[in-house]
Amino acid sequence: MNKTELITAVATKTGKSKKDVETVITSLIETIVETVSNEEKVHLVGFGTFASHYRKERKGCDPRTRERIVISAAKIPTFKFGKCFKDAVNKNLSDSVEE
Repeated sequence: MNKTELITAVATKTGKSKKDVETVITSLIETIVETVSNEEKVHLVGFGTFASHYRKERKGCDPRTRERIVISAAKIPTFKFGKCFKDAVNKNLSDSVEE
């Protein structure tokens, strides 16, 4: 599902216009990105937590040349799934395995 399909699905479920839903989803994404870039967490109960994590400089290997390289330190976004989200995904998995 891409962003357009998500907007359509939410608009259908809520009865709101696609334009209104697009504004809300875009604002939600922008707010999460801004908050996480400022090294704060966004915790959505039942869904998960968006945060940033500092990754130290490390050694790596260029797959094309097999040459040893140094990978720079970086701040990366992370997402930890909430229990309800995990349970819903696993329920769907167990339903499909039983069929």
